[in-house]
Amino acid sequence: MKCYELQGPGGVDALALVDKAVPQAGPGEVLVGLKAATLNYRDLLTVKGGYGSRQKFPLVPVSDGAGVVEAVGAGVRSFAPGDRVIGSFFESWLGGEPSEARMRAALGGSVDGVLTEYRVFPAHALVRTPDHLSDIEAAALPCAGLTAWSAVVKLGDLKPGQTVLTQGTGGVSLFALQFAKMCGARVIATSSSDAKIARLKQLGADVTLNYKTTPDWGKKARELTGHGVDLVVEVGGVGTLNESIRATRIGGTIAFIGVLAGPASSDTRLPLMVMQQQRLQGVTVGSIEDLQALCDGISLHGVKPVIDKVFAFDQVKAAFAHMASGAHFGKVAIAIG
Repeated sequence: MKCYELQGPGGVDALALVDKAVPQAGPGEVLVGLKAATLNYRDLLTVKGGYGSRQKFPLVPVSDGAGVVEAVGAGVRSFAPGDRVIGSFFESWLGGEPSEARMRAALGGSVDGVLTEYRVFPAHALVRTPDHLSDIEAAALPCAGLTAWSAVVKLGDLKPGQTVLTQGTGGVSLFALQFAKMCGARVIATSSSDAKIARLKQLGADVTLNYKTTPDWGKKARELTGHGVDLVVEVGGVGTLNESIRATRIGGTIAFIGVLAGPASSDTRLPLMVMQQQRLQGVTVGSIEDLQALCDGISLHGVKPVIDKVFAFDQVKAAFAHMASGAHFGKVAIAIG
């Protein structure tokens, strides 16, 4: 089989396409022929060696993949050859509260990921692909989809009639918009591009703000709602946190996910967060149980991930470059098999 290995922290130039023997499924394991993968910002950090001390080399990068069961090991009754499946981001987090042990095995970081033609998974770490999704679409779920689900549905506990603010047009943000509408909420969406704003409206955004022409978008969102939004899906990180605090109502929640916007200014509004009794909720993907809930939910409502562009398996470096450019709207995908 062919797979990509990251030989060291040298960026995409350190990615090498290598030949390996197809692995065998042992007891309790499943061999999956991977058909598709999608990229996350975290994957860009990983190829630059920015994923911390748990990152090993050589490493098969990328966490999000979908495929078809090729063979099952002894004792596996839950899957059979031909089943379409997706793998969980955290292989050891079956359910319940997060812990160091449950979050130790993270695909494409501390353990090999899915940028390969075949991979062996523990049977418990697989979830059946929703019938209404293609493999490309399903490959968007394990990290981006589940992170947005956790932010909006599980940890955000969004209710019908509430208001959510989303930032930009990456995978997590678009999923958050879709899940918020699925829950009956109102969405204020931001972007720096008027062309992308038009597409956000097509996805169901109720209000849109161009954060280039409206740099005080947090203040504007608060004015538009009268009291502030109930939930901000914060993917910018410390660089956008001040405006998120301004946007959020008293007692509201900021689901803190990303690191896209760079360092914070020295003029932090954290005291305002304290005075308004806001909750800063860290979000790191979710469990296998949560991934199943996500699949059940989008199957019921017919939600489909937004795919920006699909690259061939021999165009992986171009896919990473496209992701890094920020030009994408939705998920950047790679067709594997």
